Amino acid sequence: METESKERALGSRAPHFIKSSRALHLSWQVGVFLVGLAIVVAGVLMLALPGPGWLVIFTGLAVWATEFVWAQIALRWTRHKVSEAAKRALDPKVRRRNMLLTAIGVAVAAVLVGVYLAWYGLAMPWEIKG
Repeated sequence: METESKERALGSRAPHFIKSSRALHLSWQVGVFLVGLAIVVAGVLMLALPGPGWLVIFTGLAVWATEFVWAQIALRWTRHKVSEAAKRALDPKVRRRNMLLTAIGVAVAAVLVGVYLAWYGLAMPWEIKG
């Protein structure tokens, strides 16, 4: 597990020459915010449309984290939760449970398909006359 000493310090990662001018740094922050916002909005749209929605949302969060402390904290929390979930998923008891639930789900789906085929044959649902 990562310790606090191994993690990067919180704060802006803008180049030094940008941080030296208040107006330039503020412009930089606005640009980073708008780029991150565009990426996050695209990710949210991908939740309903085809595409890797969550991956894109986390990418937008990572863009924001280059400049904003609140995003860095949120990204650290997210990484921590994802690594915990990955560890839990690799637990043998959890894997057995998930495999059993998957097998039950496949069996139920097979029974439903079998019942459908027994009643209607290979006819598509929209071709069946009531």
